[in-house]
Amino acid sequence: MPKKVLNGIVVSDKPNKTITVLVERKYQHPVLKKVIKARKKYSVHDEKNKYKSGDKVSIQECRPYSKSKKFEVIGEFK
Repeated sequence: MPKKVLNGIVVSDKPNKTITVLVERKYQHPVLKKVIKARKKYSVHDEKNKYKSGDKVSIQECRPYSKSKKFEVIGEFK
């Protein structure tokens, strides 16, 4: 099964080797047919502490680094 790849914006870079990424997705409500924005924050492993708040990044599913970190940064996206 392929690994999940998501794009988002870094909202926090305070912990060591960890960033928090806000991923926003849009979907249509099944009954009301209204387009809804859903947001979710992911804790992401950043080995070199390279990314700062406000950066746009791509993240990929990986092995668990901790209880909450199950994604790692694969690079920036435009």
